[in-house]
Parts: sequence; structure tokens; C-alpha cells
Amino acid sequence: MVEHGEIASSIFWGPPGTGKTTLARMLADRTDHVFTALSAVLSGVKEVRQAMAEATARRDFDGTGTVLFVDEVHRFNKSQQDAFLPYIEDGTIVFIGATTENPAFELNNALLSRARVFVLKPLTAEDLVGLYDALAAGTDTDRTGTSLRLALTDEQREQLARVADGDARRFLNFLEAAEQLADDTGTLTDDVFQTLASGSLQRFDKGGDAFYDQISALHKSVRGSDPDAALYWMQRMLVGGCDPAYIARRLIRMASEDIGNADPRALTLALDAWRSLERLGAPEGELMLAQATIFLACAAKSNAVYTAFKQSRKDAAQDGSLEVPDSLRNAPTRLADTLGHGHGYRYAHDEPDAFAAGVNYFPETKPPRKYYYPAPRGLELRIGEKLAQLEQRNAAASPPLTKR
Repeated sequence: MVEHGEIASSIFWGPPGTGKTTLARMLADRTDHVFTALSAVLSGVKEVRQAMAEATARRDFDGTGTVLFVDEVHRFNKSQQDAFLPYIEDGTIVFIGATTENPAFELNNALLSRARVFVLKPLTAEDLVGLYDALAAGTDTDRTGTSLRLALTDEQREQLARVADGDARRFLNFLEAAEQLADDTGTLTDDVFQTLASGSLQRFDKGGDAFYDQISALHKSVRGSDPDAALYWMQRMLVGGCDPAYIARRLIRMASEDIGNADPRALTLALDAWRSLERLGAPEGELMLAQATIFLACAAKSNAVYTAFKQSRKDAAQDGSLEVPDSLRNAPTRLADTLGHGHGYRYAHDEPDAFAAGVNYFPETKPPRKYYYPAPRGLELRIGEKLAQLEQRNAAASPPLTKR
């Protein structure tokens, strides 16, 4: 786009400190556009209208284009985002929005259809060390003046780069703080440097993509029977500031969705871990989460209950109000008994092995369906064997069940 001198409206999606604003400024500069910046956090209708009026006047006066950069664009609501569309379509502005959130969820389809989405990745530690080297070699006193006299060792540079966690803005802030703490020679003592470099090493947005990507990794690690990876992702979330109760709730879901009756102890242990967390609090209660996570990852896996739940829910939603068979209805009153409610019901405990062979418990107008297929693992292996025996007895007493 730069080589052709024409830039298209774009969405820059990436974590903080990856150069979204800087890149937008460079594109405007290289293509002779005027750069105008708005913040969705600070700007309102007045600022947007003023920016649009200035861009329109500039275009009408000498044809100069405007790059309108909107930081944190996902914070604008639908109507605010729609306000830019006419100006994008008639060429008054080249719209560049920056967001740390997934644009597919946070931005209007109308705006997305008029813009290209570019994904910016976190900078590597090597990139940030290179930034330090560039600043140290520069002569611009705007920003590099503070870093020119800063004499960090190779180990200190690399450690600061790791602590910055791919965020160049955070790295620059570290350098400015380091300059203030350095002695007259620009050197930092080990104690002072360790104080500066302490803190969280990772991004965690408690609700955005990083949050859900990490819980997804935890869930998939448990499902994949990898206790070490599961424990790692659990710790990543806890260290990043996730509410331990959220992890406890998700472990309970995993216990039912991915283990189910293959090992019912998983659900019990997950519930116990949550209760223990509620009583002990963090960080003591987090050890119980680790215990439950490891057990769930090591347990026999089955999604038979989860699959049966989804299939039976689908049927229940589609079948409408099919009548309960008279034999299965409750008969608490004489009228209900007169209507035949409960007549013909076979009390299972009066039958051999407490099983009434050949009885259909589905609505009379619905062919019996099989939803639950126990996995050949763990306790469900035994459950499957028992259900197979009961199915044989049903078949001998009545027509065979219709299977999916």
C-alpha cells in the first residue's frame, strides 16, 4: 500500500505496545496524509464531528487526505462506529482503528467489511533488546536522552525485555525508570535493578482473548490427559490475576464434559476443590485446584454424557409437547385415577432384578431413541456392559429399540 501511495482503511489488532499507533503515523507520513488521532476512551460526539469537519474541509480545499486513527475503537458503541461509514465510503478519511480485542466480536460487521484487519504480534525479547540498542545509538534527545547515559549489562537488558513481555511501551517506561534510579555513571546496582524488574511477566486481560485462550488451553490440556501442561496453564491464569473461583467452576465443567461417568470421582473432587477454595481462600486454596486439575487430566476420559445431553436436548426442543404415557403419569387424585393415570405401570422393584423388561418410557408417538453410549473406559466400561444386558432383555420382551 505504501509503495502505491494509497492506503486502505484498516483495523490493527494486537496487544499493547506492539506499534499500532506508530504504524498508523508512519503510513500517514509516507503517503502524504494528515494524521488525526482520537481515543474512544476520551473522545465523544463533539470530537468526532470536529475531526470529520476538518477532514472534509481539507479534502475540499486541496485534496489532502486524512488518516483518522481511533485508538481503542472497540470502546465505541454500534451507533458511534456507524458514524464513520459515510466518510470512509466517500473517501473523506482513511480509517485506521486500533484494538486489543478481537474485532470479530467487538466491531460492527459494516465497519469490518470496509476495512482490512492486520494482526500485530507481541514483540520478541530480541526485538526489545534491539530497541534499546537503537535508542542508545541515537542522538534524538526527545526520548533517547534518558537512555543514552544508561549503561545496562547484557543480562539486565535481556531481563528487562522479558519483563516487558512483548510490550515496547512498557519496555520504554522501564528504561525511563531505570535512568532515574541509575547512579551518575548510568549504572544500576543489582538490588535496585531487581526491584525495577519485579512484577508480572505476562499479559492477562481478565475477559478478552488472552483470558479465553488460556482457559481454552487449560481445558484442552485436561482433555488431552496432560497433567503438566494443564497445571502450567492453570498457573499462568492464577499468576496473571484470574479469580481462582472461575477456574474452579471450569474444572467442574471439565469433570462432567470430558470425564463424566468414566470416573465420577472427578466431579466430586472438583466440587471439593471449589468448597476448599471458598473456605481457605487464596493462595492456600489454590493447591486444591492443582490437585483437582491433575486428577482430571489423569482420569479416564468420556464425553458420552455430554454428547447424550446435547442430542436429547435437541430432540426435546424439536418434539414439542408430546404427551406423557398414561402409565407414567402421576395419579394423586380420584379424577386422575378415573382418567387412567398410572394404570398399567410396572413397579420396577417388584420385577426380577428390579428391572421391568420391555417397558417403553418414551412418549407413545415417539420411537425410543438411544442417546447415551458409554465409552469403553473406566467405570463406563462396566456401565456399558450392564446396559447391553438390559437391552438384550428388552429385545427379548418387545421389538428392538431404534438406534441413532
